[in-house]
Amino acid sequence: MEKNLTSGSVFKTVVQFSVPYLLSYFLQTLYGMADLFIIGQFHGVDSTTAVSIGSQVMHMLTVMVVGLAMGATVMIGQSVGARNRAQTGRTIGNTITLFMLVSALLTGGLLLSVRGIVSAMSTPVEAVPGTTSYLTICFIGIPFITAYNIISSIFRGMGDSKSPMYFIAVACGANIALDYLFIGGLGLGAEGAALGTTLSQTISVAVSLAIILRKKTGIPLAKKDFMPHRETMGGLLKIGIPVALQDGFIQIAFIVITIIANRRGLNDAAAVGIVEKIIGILFLVPSSMLSTVSALSAQNIGAGRHDRARAVLRYAIAMAVLWGFAAVLVMRLAAEPCVGLFVDRTKAGSAEVVLLGGQYMRGYVWDCIFAGIHFSFSGYFCAYGWSMIPFIHNSLSILCARIPLSYLASKHFPETLFPMGLASPAGSALSAAICAGVFLWMNRCQRGQGGKFLGKA
Repeated sequence: MEKNLTSGSVFKTVVQFSVPYLLSYFLQTLYGMADLFIIGQFHGVDSTTAVSIGSQVMHMLTVMVVGLAMGATVMIGQSVGARNRAQTGRTIGNTITLFMLVSALLTGGLLLSVRGIVSAMSTPVEAVPGTTSYLTICFIGIPFITAYNIISSIFRGMGDSKSPMYFIAVACGANIALDYLFIGGLGLGAEGAALGTTLSQTISVAVSLAIILRKKTGIPLAKKDFMPHRETMGGLLKIGIPVALQDGFIQIAFIVITIIANRRGLNDAAAVGIVEKIIGILFLVPSSMLSTVSALSAQNIGAGRHDRARAVLRYAIAMAVLWGFAAVLVMRLAAEPCVGLFVDRTKAGSAEVVLLGGQYMRGYVWDCIFAGIHFSFSGYFCAYGWSMIPFIHNSLSILCARIPLSYLASKHFPETLFPMGLASPAGSALSAAICAGVFLWMNRCQRGQGGKFLGKA
């Protein structure tokens, strides 16, 4: 399973590693979209809104777990690049121990907070029962969500981006089949969507563990590696906590925007929820670049190849920006048809949802360009252990642009969602500018020290 990413063509390495990552993100996004798409075919706007709000909360939790796991990916990557198998095993064992505790605490705490979360989301009254049921069932499945993401982070840190793709493919296929069974066949509504999500994650984890146990994966583990090691745990948390908080704040910003939309009415809430799902697909390339840069750069940093780490960053930014411009062009022409895929046009209010969704999408889609830039930079900074930089620039973009601009747009433009859609790209543009400035500063300091990297923050 372990793969050396520190030699050969940089462009070829980026493509070969990022494509499975991209497909994994696509399948994971499809996994999330399946609930919304299928519920829209069999139930009304209230059920669609319930699943939309519930899945956004779950997405926030998932990306925070993935962010915390970034510490494992980076530390494993650095130890693999340095050929330090003892440190690799210790990092993997401590990662498993840490996340077993995290999943237990999250499950208990969130199950006690379901009603408070539903209320805090300003959930429209028609969607409250469905949202409550959806979240309750999904919270029970948090240990399996955590297990999948930890297994994936370990494989990717060791240079293997294909195995996680196969694992999520299993979950995606199972989720679609179970959704049609529970939602279409048994008519369970939002509860059925949650059951499909939870059971499919369980199946995926079972399959991945079976593969790990039956095959020689190359994971160097011993019993002692599971014992908490101060330096290793400290490294995992030092890198992972700022990334988790950063991702959490970004999702909180999206949730605040959702709350603003919810207060505008049921149709606005449904439109924003649908567009968020579509944007999830458009963000596949930017998101895969963040993870690709962090994993590849970490191995090259461990091997002392700082020039190669910078080359990875340059290729990632170029690919993400090209993708962003393509997304803008497509959505300028096809925003409404895309939104229309997620509504039953025979239901009341569906035409209004499509119109509002198209407006929101045309503003929001510009985020694909700027997010691709700062995602790539964030992966690069994290690979060096500078995870506080992504945390700072994302916090500033949220507080100075995303939330205040969304609120002002909603207040001053009550007839359209287009200005609200522009708030997110404005925040990403600020992040990209900060990242570029920090990168130039780092290079200047590095040149001043005779080409030596100036160290971790």
